[in-house]
Amino acid sequence: MAAVSGLLSLLCHVAFEARVALSPHDVLLLAWMGLGPLGAAFFLWDAALKRGEAATIGLLSFLTPLLSTGVLLAMRGAWPGPHVLLAAALIVGAALVGTRAR
Repeated sequence: MAAVSGLLSLLCHVAFEARVALSPHDVLLLAWMGLGPLGAAFFLWDAALKRGEAATIGLLSFLTPLLSTGVLLAMRGAWPGPHVLLAAALIVGAALVGTRAR
């Protein structure tokens, strides 16, 4: 499935985005991103699913966009706007509903 997703992403890139020439530095940064944080995330996700409760891990995964948005806002020194607060409430609410549904 990942190969299909990657192929579709590549086709969309070719069809809709401007071509970009990557410098060797850009290639190193992309490799670091894939092998470092992204690779670690996939490794840890796999380990968590093998050792933990899949339903709880799935619910916790909903916090990822909220936490990443919080980190970006903190790095910019910005406060969350009403849309971010509404999204946070919806994410937390969905997680609460999901835990009670079990």
